[in-house]
Amino acid sequence: MSAFHAETGGLADGRQILYFSTTPGAGRASFADKRDLGDRVSAGEIRYDVLRDEWVAVSAGRSGRPLLPVACPLCPSDGDNLTEVPAPDYEVAVFENRFPSFGGFSEPGPLPPAEVTGMETAVPASGRCEVVVFSDDHDASLVDLGPERVALIVRAQAQRTAALSARGDIAQVFPFENRGVEIGVTLHHPHGQIYGYPYVTPQTRRHLDANRRHRAATGRDLFDDIIESERRGPRVIAENDHWIAFTPYAARWPFEVHIYPNARFADLTELPEEYIDAFAPLYLEVLKRCDAAYPGEQMPYMAGWHQAPVAEDRELGRLRLELVSIRRGAGKVKFLASSESVMGGWVHDLGPETAADMLKGAL
Repeated sequence: MSAFHAETGGLADGRQILYFSTTPGAGRASFADKRDLGDRVSAGEIRYDVLRDEWVAVSAGRSGRPLLPVACPLCPSDGDNLTEVPAPDYEVAVFENRFPSFGGFSEPGPLPPAEVTGMETAVPASGRCEVVVFSDDHDASLVDLGPERVALIVRAQAQRTAALSARGDIAQVFPFENRGVEIGVTLHHPHGQIYGYPYVTPQTRRHLDANRRHRAATGRDLFDDIIESERRGPRVIAENDHWIAFTPYAARWPFEVHIYPNARFADLTELPEEYIDAFAPLYLEVLKRCDAAYPGEQMPYMAGWHQAPVAEDRELGRLRLELVSIRRGAGKVKFLASSESVMGGWVHDLGPETAADMLKGAL
């Protein structure tokens, strides 16, 4: 087990910053944010879509977020170069997003109403958005970091999941990372984010309903049966005593890898230490295989943790990580066409077995 230490500090506009490290007493939280940031930006509102049965965030304040800045806001502060991270160095830093999709309030707000009536319903966008910076090395990528750092990141995500789940205005916690200009990333410093949604997301509701139906029909857990089925098949990318990584049978994206723990956990807060330590090298192996699929081209990807809702259907949820990429060939990316974007009718460009074979043979 790696050591885990956390320090809590503040930023100039009242936002919180936390430093996570493997060594105690670093004192990074004592460095003051010397910037004049003005008033804190709030997220706006969420609106209910009566046709899709979904909430949609409306956050005009996000239009002011950085776009390919000359000075990286995620690097440590240095002299007159003052950034979002006041300390001169760090291992992992987590702070409230300055331009949030949700939250942006000093105190937790109300959850949206359980029952919605009328054609137009809008409530303040409670919840919280955080940035997770993986390293103070601007030129690194997560795949370049060692297993100890990846384990520290997962422990930080678990700590934040616990803290956000306890707020009272968050229904689901989603830690994620986007990498690559093809994905739309404009800050290249290695980082991810955490969304504390004030509602249970539509994707999660569909997964919970699918497991509920499967249990009613078979008496078994759907996720256990998925693992058992994939382990017998040709699409397993990597595995160890605690985790299995595979391309699912009906993958949507050209490259798609799901990483499941062999035992059931609702979210990262339940993940034992030995599972975290075993996850780190396996995830790095998957990332290296992705980057080696097309030599000379880093794989653009989106990766995130599926976690059970905070206060409902936790027995139906299953912690797992999903990584997807729009890379469909050397120098080529997949754009979502009308069938996928408008109708939800997905087309896989390579074939799941072909994509899995490419990843298995990449190292």
